[in-house]
Amino acid sequence: MPRPEGSQEPSSAREPVSGQAGAGQAAAAAKGPAAPAWARKSTLVLLIAVLALAVFGTTTQTWISVTLDPNQLGQGGAAQEPLPVQGTKAATAVTALALVALAGGLAAAIAGRIARWIITAIIVLAAAGIVAAAATVLASPLAAAQGSIAEATGVTGSQAQVAVTAFPVLAVVAGCLLALAALVIVPAGRHWKARTKYDAPAAGSPAAAGPVDEIDSWDRLSRGDDPT
Repeated sequence: MPRPEGSQEPSSAREPVSGQAGAGQAAAAAKGPAAPAWARKSTLVLLIAVLALAVFGTTTQTWISVTLDPNQLGQGGAAQEPLPVQGTKAATAVTALALVALAGGLAAAIAGRIARWIITAIIVLAAAGIVAAAATVLASPLAAAQGSIAEATGVTGSQAQVAVTAFPVLAVVAGCLLALAALVIVPAGRHWKARTKYDAPAAGSPAAAGPVDEIDSWDRLSRGDDPT
């Protein structure tokens, strides 16, 4: 049956629509503007992890190739196979520092504002240590290989011909990039919205006005609130 002219639609029919629109606007306002590409948490954490793993990967490769002097070894000029020296032996600190940087990058994803400053400092210091250790190998490869030479021949202080591979250089480059990526954590963290179960929703927000599930109920109970 057609509605008489001038009649108005019941307000109860319009309330759900307006309520949903208001909830959507409130949710959009709560989210705020999207973070720029360079400040995305996933992108930055992944970059730090990749660089740290790249440094770690270089240490598993040969950094120095040593050709021993057969006359000093009393072998009468016999041919000698080059002795490969891995990065784990040429610069033992690099492996540990790479793991420290990796752990710091993963921790930054869940850390608060103050903790991110501390993590940034740790990663930068680890990156500086990586660069310093790799640069030391580049500056004095024979000294870095002495431990492996002594282990292989039993002779310490031997003179030998050494050839440095590209992996120490790659470690220096990756270490520098790692420090730069760590420094981005602080400005990028301003766009990260960390939320823990102890953060109480603001009054009038969609979280406070909406339905409460079991997890929210337990979180509110842990804070001493009555979810009912």
